[in-house]
Amino acid sequence: MTRSRNPWPARFLVLSALLGVADGISDRTASASERPNVVIFLVDDMGLMDTSVPFLTDADGNPQRFPLNDFYRTPNMERLASQGIRFNQFYAMSVCSPTRVSIMTGQNAARHRVTNWINPQRNNAGPQGPPAWNWQGLTVDDVTLPAVLRQHGYRTMHIGKGHFGALGFSGADPQNLGFDVNVAGGSFGAPGSYYGSKRFGLGTKRQQHAVPHLQDYHDTDTFLTEALTLEAKKLVTQAAESQQPFFLYLSHYAVHAPFESDPRFAAYYRGSDKSAPAQAFATLIEGMDKSLGDLLDHLHRVGIAEQTMILFLSDNGSDAPLGQQHEVASSEPLRGKKGSHYEGGVRVPMIAAWAKPDPSNRMQADWPIPHDVVQPQLATVMDLFPTMMELTGCTPPADHVLDGSSLRNLFRGQSDASRAEQFLLHYPHAPHRSNYFTTWRDGHWKVIYHALPNVPTHDGSLQHTGHYQLFHLANDPYEANDLASAEPERLRVMMEGLLAALEQYDSLHPISDSGQLLLPLLP
Repeated sequence: MTRSRNPWPARFLVLSALLGVADGISDRTASASERPNVVIFLVDDMGLMDTSVPFLTDADGNPQRFPLNDFYRTPNMERLASQGIRFNQFYAMSVCSPTRVSIMTGQNAARHRVTNWINPQRNNAGPQGPPAWNWQGLTVDDVTLPAVLRQHGYRTMHIGKGHFGALGFSGADPQNLGFDVNVAGGSFGAPGSYYGSKRFGLGTKRQQHAVPHLQDYHDTDTFLTEALTLEAKKLVTQAAESQQPFFLYLSHYAVHAPFESDPRFAAYYRGSDKSAPAQAFATLIEGMDKSLGDLLDHLHRVGIAEQTMILFLSDNGSDAPLGQQHEVASSEPLRGKKGSHYEGGVRVPMIAAWAKPDPSNRMQADWPIPHDVVQPQLATVMDLFPTMMELTGCTPPADHVLDGSSLRNLFRGQSDASRAEQFLLHYPHAPHRSNYFTTWRDGHWKVIYHALPNVPTHDGSLQHTGHYQLFHLANDPYEANDLASAEPERLRVMMEGLLAALEQYDSLHPISDSGQLLLPLLP
């Protein structure tokens, strides 16, 4: 199993937090004014099209609006995009836990082996899924982004959804993973309820998903998104007063099901032609957007906006209750949605910006970000860890494997020819929407391998029953024209790349009823 382990014992993490020393290279005497604050603003189940910000572009590279951009209202995303750079080919895994662990580790899910969403109560590998997949999740011994930042003097704060590990294991509590503070994070991925009047699920039939640590808002009209925002503002104020640089991981449960309407925004959508669940989804989007605006305003209010970088993104494609899994509906014009092997399941919104642009600020002069620019070059969630290392001047353990690379040049609006335009998504599980699949993106080409259960023959070998799809995304961005039959040579080259990537990551595979590995096969 190729997972790098943390050479810093957990007890040393605690000791160094108290003493302000980290492996001889941390300097806690540096004030917050000398090192940038970092906010990861993570949304759950929000697709590239679930916003009024146009991420897709026309043939000339100009932002292009589609009908969904006119249905959703996200003025604060517009505000952030206007003062920063947004990516229109930013890739996450197709379901939540794999992406979240990739953000924490900088590794592809095929390497860290959290290849499925984590069911808190039971191992959900699936009928033929790999038994050794990392269902338990992250542990105290894993190298994580917050742990490294804390080692270098950062205050690390977790608010909202965790979903890093199963119930009863260390990853269920973000404070075991390098966070100084955890508010509302646990082993589950969906809230018991968004309503404070329902105690966020406590005492209901969704008791196992009751959001913790928010008793102050019980039996009130406070919506969950608002409660998390209020808690984030408190922690930001404390960090600003201490003059300690901070890392805030604000991870909203919105816009994940249950699709409970946020009453603050419901009236606007009642006149639409969308269903009640779709209208409720839109209110969750708008409530999330208000949280972003409130956080930006608060950073201005406490005087640290100029030295705070915001990274806004989602953990997988849209789960809007519009259309079916592989249709062009919830992510129109992209095909597919959450859990899918198509672009609508894996391309997510990503915006990088300084909370308050100021060219005279030393940090911003060192890390300039152009305004209102669309970055078309491919990037992934694995790139966030190394980017934050370069931004903050921190260093992970030398033996920690990183599958991403710094986005510094891309943040500047430049192209970077040194970056490989490649992305592997490996999902060796079922039953969950799209089952037993692997996708490989290399340049403009994308192959999808569907690992249908292989059939044993009379001599004990396996007869291949999987099938392939092949798309050229530059010519066919919406994956309407499968070229697998028309381009056999290209298909074979792409499958060779897919197999090489799986080997590089030491990937796990589904297993047949007879105990044989269901390895992808060349066409």
